[in-house]
Amino acid sequence: MNILGIETSCDDTAASVINESDVLSNIIASQSIHVQYGGVVPELASRAHHHTISQTVEQALSEAQLGIQDIDLIAATQGPGLMGSLLVGLSFAKGISLANQIPLVGVNHMHAHIFANTIEHNLEFPLIALTVSGGHTQLSKLSGPYTPEIIGQTRDDAAGEAFDKIGKLLGLNYPAGPKIDTLSREGNPYFYKFPMGLIQKGLDFSFSGLKTSVLYYLQNKNNAFITQYLNNICASVSHAITEVLVTKLERAMQAHSIPRAVLAGGVSANSMLRKKAAAMAEKNNFTIYKPSFSYCTDNAAMIAATAKVMLQNKSSISHNQRLKEGFGIQPYSVQPV
Repeated sequence: MNILGIETSCDDTAASVINESDVLSNIIASQSIHVQYGGVVPELASRAHHHTISQTVEQALSEAQLGIQDIDLIAATQGPGLMGSLLVGLSFAKGISLANQIPLVGVNHMHAHIFANTIEHNLEFPLIALTVSGGHTQLSKLSGPYTPEIIGQTRDDAAGEAFDKIGKLLGLNYPAGPKIDTLSREGNPYFYKFPMGLIQKGLDFSFSGLKTSVLYYLQNKNNAFITQYLNNICASVSHAITEVLVTKLERAMQAHSIPRAVLAGGVSANSMLRKKAAAMAEKNNFTIYKPSFSYCTDNAAMIAATAKVMLQNKSSISHNQRLKEGFGIQPYSVQPV
């Protein structure tokens, strides 16, 4: 079975082909135009997708050494995301689905981040998922292979958004999250004590107060000071964010008596988060899965992998019949998820 995944939820145009056991290709065309604006401009993102999606899909098929006639199922990101960007990917997927009579399934972008872990790991259920990206910060409980239930989420800003906006205050180019992570490795995380929102209670998150605190902290600091102590400031910010994330993850696992969890989303590539999560797991004798760096940020392999999970869990229908019927939908139609 060959699945073509298409991902256009934000500013990366991505296409991937996977089969039953391997990722045959995973192509990502990133958009550099947003750097000058300090963030993603939706209209520019959708136009860039329009220009690159055809060749991105062609490259994915070529690298997989397959033609469109060899594809059994198309999976496309259905949401959440930027409306214009999603429309480009879905429209393209519907077009090739209709033209080639290949079943098409819509995939939830947040679910896909979680199931990116299935590319390299055989997950055991139930488990807790911590999904952290530029647009979302969520804790989910999965009782089975495809049953994500949100048990905690941010009340304001996402962790990735906080990283990027704080990076902008520090004079770092967008996206600032990876740059802060790199600088943090040479800094002292206890240099300055920034606030850790809602760390003492519940499973929800709040990072808007942290942004404000950094803004006030920097107001009376000159450029020379920021340059001299940039590593320490970045490490202190990273500590404040990751401490909240890991504390909430530990609290969720203990509250639901589930000793397994997955990290997911772009911020799951953060080195401090990974280190703290590993230490927490060792302390509690928990198991925590995490994706390779190439599957943390937006990519199409996770879209295809999620479609495979959805397909595998239509257990009452035979494998061939599932492919023929495409989850009971017609080509060019998108199944809601």
